[in-house]
Amino acid sequence: MRTEADLRRLMKARVEPGENGEALIAATAARLKDYGFLNDVAFAETYARLRQQNEKLGQRRVKQDMAQKGVPKAIAADAIEARYAGTSEEALAREYLEKKRIRKPANEKETARIMRRLVAAGFSIGIIYKILRQWDIPEETLAVLDNLEDERGSEQ
Repeated sequence: MRTEADLRRLMKARVEPGENGEALIAATAARLKDYGFLNDVAFAETYARLRQQNEKLGQRRVKQDMAQKGVPKAIAADAIEARYAGTSEEALAREYLEKKRIRKPANEKETARIMRRLVAAGFSIGIIYKILRQWDIPEETLAVLDNLEDERGSEQ
């Protein structure tokens, strides 16, 4: 399945530049919509469902991925909200850790690695710290990670 923006991008490389090419792309997209083959709402719902169930990704990551694929923000937000409404972010993060076979970190370096993986998977910092605290990670290690996050934020 593809989004309308994705299809337009791919077709743009194959048609002649100018108004004729744009008209051809628009006509093709309209016909595919009429036949029900091109539907951004259905794509967003399916994409959110698969990312939540199969990959155990957080809302933020799914939203970023949909934006890259060209799904309109309103459609993406509605699909994500509907899909993640009854889901605990902490439970999903724990399922992600289990799926990736990530265990309790033994040192500061492993703790930082786990934190980066969870952030990349789209989970909030609050949930990440909650999980790390439940693993009895020393507060000094968490403070060092806080400082690293603050330094990265000020560099960007």
